[in-house]
Amino acid sequence: MFTHKTRLWTEKLVDRAFIRMTAVLASVVSLTVFGIFFTVGFQAMFQGDLSSLLPWNQDSIWQGVAAWNNEETFGVRWGAIPHFGLGFLANSSWNPVRNDYGALTPVYGTLMTSALALLLAVPLGVGTAVFLTEDFLPQKLRITIGFMVELLAAIPSVVLGLWAMAMLNGFMAVFKPLHVHLGWLPFFGTEPGGPNLAMASLILVVMLLPIITAVSRDSLNQVPLELRQGAYAVGATRWTSIFQVLIPAAISGIVGGAMLALGRALGETMAVTMIIGNSTNLSASWFAPGSTIASLLANQFGEADDIQVSALYYAALVLMILTFLVNISAQVLVKRLSLKYN
Repeated sequence: MFTHKTRLWTEKLVDRAFIRMTAVLASVVSLTVFGIFFTVGFQAMFQGDLSSLLPWNQDSIWQGVAAWNNEETFGVRWGAIPHFGLGFLANSSWNPVRNDYGALTPVYGTLMTSALALLLAVPLGVGTAVFLTEDFLPQKLRITIGFMVELLAAIPSVVLGLWAMAMLNGFMAVFKPLHVHLGWLPFFGTEPGGPNLAMASLILVVMLLPIITAVSRDSLNQVPLELRQGAYAVGATRWTSIFQVLIPAAISGIVGGAMLALGRALGETMAVTMIIGNSTNLSASWFAPGSTIASLLANQFGEADDIQVSALYYAALVLMILTFLVNISAQVLVKRLSLKYN
């Protein structure tokens, strides 16, 4: 029988300190997220240093505000958003000489490489998770294979990029029949070879596989043993049980892992930058060089100035919005699927 006991004052003090510390940390996280969005949005809206808004800066906003219709406004100049508007997303030109910038090519590359990588990585990841959770092999061998798969997550992306440059160029010859027989389709209109979107997608598959496998395996392990036993009791085969009982029961976790991997794919930088070709020319072909938003930022930010810097911040803002939407979609999907199957 539980009896209420008077709590020590030290325990109460620890509780209050923990609550206050948690509130402080939550506030810091919220302010950090807001600060990131504000900084990127400000630099996309204006050209100039954000420090010009500080009241102790000699050229600050508070010491001589210019008229709104002048080029110089509040100590800074208008940036990419006022100059290009939403047409920035529909323009495929990226010409620093003429100060003509558009994000259509990197946005297409970001979405296409991520979609192709997810299309390949999800079946492989879920299949590997099923293989590791069911008794297809002895337990020691399954543990070893699982460790090797998870070890992929520890390899730096730049090393994966170097590996892809050395190995995938020759591997692209495997896809040559697609160009020969299906070259009339825009996706296969370029002969495979050299850095391209397909190579970037393949290296993303390698990077996403540990995430999807780990999350899917944990989700499958959480499925109650009674469901397995019940399926076998009514005469279901192993594969019938896997496809009609286990995977549907763990679908919320599997989808959550896939969406988490998609967020990683959208923002991957170094490995993709090394093998995608970094071309700003728009091409629908998977075998043509291209670029992603992350690779565009990595390649050009160091040498950019004036309106180009603001255009790069605009592209970064687009990438942040894409990842933000992916995370919201993941939360909604996981919640709805959890209500359906749990």
